Amino acid sequence: MARPPRRSQPSLPRLPRDEVDDYSRAAVDARRALAEAATKLELAQIAGAAVPFESARGNCEGLIGFAQVPLGLAGPLVVDTSRGMREVYVPMATNEGALVASHSRGMRLLAAAGGARSRVVREGLTQAPIFVYADAKGALAAREFVDGERRTFTKLVAGTTRHGKLVDVRTDVVGRRLVVELTFTTGDAIGINMAARATELVAARIAKRTRALEHALHGQDVEKRANARANYSGRGRSVVCDATVPRKALAAFARTTPEALRALWHTYQIGFARLSTENRCVQSANGLAAVMLACGQDVAYLTECANGFLDFDVTASGDLHASVTLPSLLVGTVGGGSAKGTAAESLALLGCAGDGGANTFAEILGGVVLAGDLSLMAAFATHEFVAAHEKLGRNRPR
Repeated sequence: MARPPRRSQPSLPRLPRDEVDDYSRAAVDARRALAEAATKLELAQIAGAAVPFESARGNCEGLIGFAQVPLGLAGPLVVDTSRGMREVYVPMATNEGALVASHSRGMRLLAAAGGARSRVVREGLTQAPIFVYADAKGALAAREFVDGERRTFTKLVAGTTRHGKLVDVRTDVVGRRLVVELTFTTGDAIGINMAARATELVAARIAKRTRALEHALHGQDVEKRANARANYSGRGRSVVCDATVPRKALAAFARTTPEALRALWHTYQIGFARLSTENRCVQSANGLAAVMLACGQDVAYLTECANGFLDFDVTASGDLHASVTLPSLLVGTVGGGSAKGTAAESLALLGCAGDGGANTFAEILGGVVLAGDLSLMAAFATHEFVAAHEKLGRNRPR
């Protein structure tokens, strides 16, 4: 991807710290007031205003109240998205000390690069029911039926939703079983319930017309679990984010070099290969979990979302080219808990609330992961990781 226009520094001010007591009411109120003034938003519920119990209808049963998780702001993050250059404070809900600070340092490196560039490169939520037949001949005959019914399936799905569409149907025969992979677009929602309902209708038609002995809606189930298929075909929104970080910025803000980071990255690839892990990033789960929790997402999808690939290289000019690829971001800006309480305010901080926001939200998440991985790898390269957690992440009895 082309390098975004260079900026000397973000226009949003850096969030202040109180060297005496950064957790005093005065320090917290001042930081929130600065964020509200800079973004022209009122963050009343983040500040502690009561969330109406009725807002949890459809999201939680047996309601007794609301969980409280510390919410910090990282950034500002500078990222060139498909809707233009964005400078945002990133809300992160976490109990892990040093996490917000680490991501802020990475975001400072990205700002020195002129911002990261992030794009959704593929969209599609997959469901894969499996059908069982007496023998492979029956499964092959069923595949022929499915291949000839694609237009019928598309019309069937169109009758169930105004927002989702069936965009692809693929089949695979495994012994006497037929796997049917259905791919949907889901607008700005995650779209799981919509896709499940549509899949149930399509699967029922296939089972009846092909006389399947049995069928399973989630037969080849990748729901909320790491899986190899998602790494090459993607699920939800697939994002690529990259930046070229100047050598001088790495020296000034992270006390390391492009060569040291590339060498460490190469060593990590050996370790990842031995583990056969689906995730080749170093702390994608940290940043994604914190932002997803802040923004009312279904955090159980983190098991899929965190899978990805980090890449470091040294450019001809001696700078660091860094990129992350996240094949399976299952996030939304409408539906679920995204429009309620503190989640709505957090999405508004990112400029992603409501219709039209999901792709930009996913692209910002790409920048969050790249910033986090840059900072953590720098801490590993300089052996400052433990010291940083001792300073910022201590949670010991006094």
